[in-house]
This record gives sequence, C-alpha cells and structure tokens, in this order.
Amino acid sequence: MRPRSLPLRPSLEHLQKQAKALLRAVNAGDRDAAAQFRTSRPALAKASDAEIATAKLSLRDAQAAIADEYGFEKWADLKKRVTELSQSDLVEVETMENAICTSASYADRIRRELGNCLIETTISQGAKSTGKVRDRYDLGDRLALITTDRQSAFDRVLAAVPFKGQALNLTSAWWFEQTRHIVPNQVLSIPDPNVTVAKKCTVFPIEFVVRGYITGTTSTALWTVYQSGRRQYCGIDLPDGLVKNQKLATNVLTPTTKGDHDRPISPDEIVSENWMTADEWEQCSRIALELFEFGQAKAAEHGLILVDTKYEMGRDKNGEILLVDEIHTPDSSRYWIADTYQQRMREGREPDNVDKEFLRLWFVENCDPYEDEVLPAAPDDLVTELSRRYIYLYEKITGRSFEFPGADQPIESRLASNLQGIA
Repeated sequence: MRPRSLPLRPSLEHLQKQAKALLRAVNAGDRDAAAQFRTSRPALAKASDAEIATAKLSLRDAQAAIADEYGFEKWADLKKRVTELSQSDLVEVETMENAICTSASYADRIRRELGNCLIETTISQGAKSTGKVRDRYDLGDRLALITTDRQSAFDRVLAAVPFKGQALNLTSAWWFEQTRHIVPNQVLSIPDPNVTVAKKCTVFPIEFVVRGYITGTTSTALWTVYQSGRRQYCGIDLPDGLVKNQKLATNVLTPTTKGDHDRPISPDEIVSENWMTADEWEQCSRIALELFEFGQAKAAEHGLILVDTKYEMGRDKNGEILLVDEIHTPDSSRYWIADTYQQRMREGREPDNVDKEFLRLWFVENCDPYEDEVLPAAPDDLVTELSRRYIYLYEKITGRSFEFPGADQPIESRLASNLQGIA
C-alpha cells in the first residue's frame, strides 16, 4: 500500500475501523498487512508472513501500524492531530481535492457508462491468459494485450471502473512513443483504446525497479528496509541520516525477481544465479536508468514528480532488447504533486498524491474483504470519482485531453469491431 495523507474530514471512527480491518487481515495471512507491521514494529522487521500472522498481535499494534502509515510515530499523536485538525486544514485538503480538475462533463459521461465497462474479454483469435487487469491473447508471433476496467485488491475484483483500461493503455502508448529514442518497444499498433498489439518476445525474469526517492511501506520498499537499520540493499550502499520521502542523491536501481514472491536481488546475484548474462544486465540497467531520468524530466514539465517505477524488458526473435508490458502508468509508478512537495517535506507531512486508495478503504470499512464470500457493490459515486482520477492522471501525465469513445456503442461490440482481422 502506498503512503497517503489523512483522508478528507478524518474521524477517529474511520481510523479505528482501519486498525480493526488491518488486524483481521494480518491474522488471515495477508501479505500487505504483514508488511505494514514490519514497518511499524522493528522487532518484526525480519519476520515471515506466517510468523507475523501467529504473533498474537493486538488492536494496539494495529493502531500503531495505522499511525505509522500516516506518518505519525504513535497512535496518540495521530489521534491528537485528528482531534485538533482546524477548519483551515480541512480547507487546504479540500483545495487539493478540487485541484484534481476535469471537465464537469466528465463525471456525467462516466456515470452514464457505469454499466458499460470492460470486465471480461472474448475474442476469436489466440489462446487467452488472464491477469489482474490485462487479458493476453497469443496470436503466434504477436500478442493482443487488452487492458480491462477491472479494479482489483485483496486478490479479487472489487469493481469495474469506466475508462480505466483506456486511460492506462493510452498512458503507456504515449510513453512508449516518447521513449523510442532510448529503447525499442513491443508496440505494433493500438487498434482500440483498450488494446495494444505487441511483438512477442522472451521476457527477462527480472523487474527493473528504479527509485528517485526513499519512501514506501511494503516489505521491499526502500524506506522500510532503511528504517530496519539496513544500509545496503540490492548492491547499493545507503548513507546514514536519510528521512522518509527525501530525494536520493542519485536514482537507484533495485531489481527484483519475477514470480509469485518477488525477491530483491543484487546485480552480482542476477549474473551468478543465471537470471541474466552480465551483458544483458549491463544493457538493461543502463536503459532503465535512462528511461527513468527521461520520465522524471517529462513529469516535471507537467507538474508531477516521478518517484519510482518498474520496467520489464525482453528479447525478440532477432535478439533485440525491447521494453514491454507498461511504462510510467499510475498503476506501475508513484507520482507526487511537484508544487507542494518542498513545503510538505519541511512540515514533516506526506507528499500530495492523487490517491486511488479510497475505494479499497471503503471495502475495508464496510465488509471483511478477506473473508466475506460476497462483497457489497461499490457506491457509484466512488467508482465515478476513481474513474475521474485515472482520466485526470492521463491528462496530467501526457498533457493531452482524454478522448472519450462513441457514446452509444457497447464496449464489447466496439472491441470486436476494432479487432477484426488482427490475427
């Protein structure tokens, strides 16, 4: 889970519900929940998920983890902040919300499309494999990558968000085009706003995670590792005295293995364990750092800070290294608002970001998403707001206006029409 600012009009009841839900989650063996306890309790920094799940943690422990997530050392400090939060502070937070500006017509259009989302895909060509968000169809020497509107968390689909898939797919398409001078990529065509036809290649089993700031709350996050006392990570030496959310002296590459359980790994281990050859690592690491530096410069032009991201690369049948999967999307990258970063750092507050966690929190507060067989339907207003934020991020990142597809065509019909003859 990414760090976030206090929610609009925070209440102690809201925070108590979060703490109780977190405790239920860790007892159920949830990995993200376990990561939060590793961050807030140094004694658990090296504990496994199973050890944390059986550690007989209390509600007080969960409260401490929630306080840490919001940037407070103690639950009492968080309670005091919520209790004393002045009206001027609320106005400031509301101003940030209102700064997420989209045309007034966007919300109306989104509401009209709540029942016209891409959840499941069926095309006549190719063998299908399904991911959390993308469906992939094998077309022989090519792939059809369809980005759906599924919104997932807790290892299940929570909702369908209108235009989410289009926003993500077109954000990647924009970045792929912008970065061709650095590295060739998978894209052959964009036959539909939700679809990329991609060149097939053999993907390296390494994710190239690049970071420009020390932040994060998961077990592999740089700040979590640093806070536990470690000063060497993935072959990188970190100096003493860093503070959370601080800009690093240089961008760093912290690769992980790909699989069910991603493992941080050093460049020497990547080569010695035969994940990649030394030449492949040298090429891909150079490309990743160059992509990130370019992405940071572009983001800055649009009032954003590209904090961290991940890349995937592979070789095509001719042996050429390609950039694949996605690039610099809101789902694969962390973005902060540039204008307020310095001030919030001086005040010891979390950087402003376009938070997309509120829908996940609604489920935490209104059911047990880990145990309940059937979940309540997400409120239309929240789904509409989440869609608006994906569209806002597309426009903010690319500097382009979001182009809505035709209003009266079911998305499945449009998809079938646009994908005719791609095999």
